[in-house]
Amino acid sequence: MGLSNPRSTYGIHSASPYNRSTGLFYGTMKVLDSSSLSLTAEQNDLTGGSNKYPWASEDGAISAEMSLKVGQMEDFMFELFLGKAPTAQSAETSGNVSTLTNKNGTSVVAATGIASVSAITTTGPANLKFGKYVVKAMSATTVKVYHSTDIDHARGTDVEYADDQLSVTASALTITTGADTNIAALGVKLVGGAGTIGMTTGDTATFEVRPINTKSMGVRIGAAADVFPEFGCIIMAQQRSTGEMFEVDAFRCKASGMPIGFEAFAWNKPEVKAKLLYDSVKNGVFDVRHVTP
Repeated sequence: MGLSNPRSTYGIHSASPYNRSTGLFYGTMKVLDSSSLSLTAEQNDLTGGSNKYPWASEDGAISAEMSLKVGQMEDFMFELFLGKAPTAQSAETSGNVSTLTNKNGTSVVAATGIASVSAITTTGPANLKFGKYVVKAMSATTVKVYHSTDIDHARGTDVEYADDQLSVTASALTITTGADTNIAALGVKLVGGAGTIGMTTGDTATFEVRPINTKSMGVRIGAAADVFPEFGCIIMAQQRSTGEMFEVDAFRCKASGMPIGFEAFAWNKPEVKAKLLYDSVKNGVFDVRHVTP
């Protein structure tokens, strides 16, 4: 009769974490590389006397760990690995300009300063450029605007930095009571306050801009109340040319931490790790299934 063909796994196809209470999936990770399940056991040796070798050895604790090298960053990954679910935004056909907020001092956003910032109604949305902006009072009635990044400066009307401090206004802009001060190339306008303009030189305020988009998300990581939920995860090896499929269902996974890499001309592929814990209801750590069609 001879020997059967050996059972082997090849590659990786997906890892799909799921909610342990409902069984519903958070999503799936398919851009995977160099992933594994690692089970490492301790051996507790009995030694003594002049013998150089152990007299006996018994099994100790087993550490089970899942390691996934992932080339994608989905919303649920922030929740499971960094403890906070992002806030997802639907399409913004006119972009978004956040509320202008005082940063240093209190005179920029005031009745005697700037009442608000918003997109210019007609031409503004097409010129909105992604990033964080700082408005600085240069005198009682004038301001300059600074931008965190030039990554989006070619959107709509081109913009260039005016100096090494990242100003995007070559000269100071005058703020007038109740009037709009348009910054056409940025797509935004500063609306003067209702009172006599009188800001304190050096005071600042900030706002953020999202250009016209099909979707966006935002998340703040590191709050004291953030929690890292346990989850289950189904890992699938790549389907072989024989049609064979190999699956691992890990019942209780606990993860915390996800690197976010920024390497020149390279894809971000963070390696996330999770402990595999014993599930007393299932009386096990994970299931393995193999199918040969």
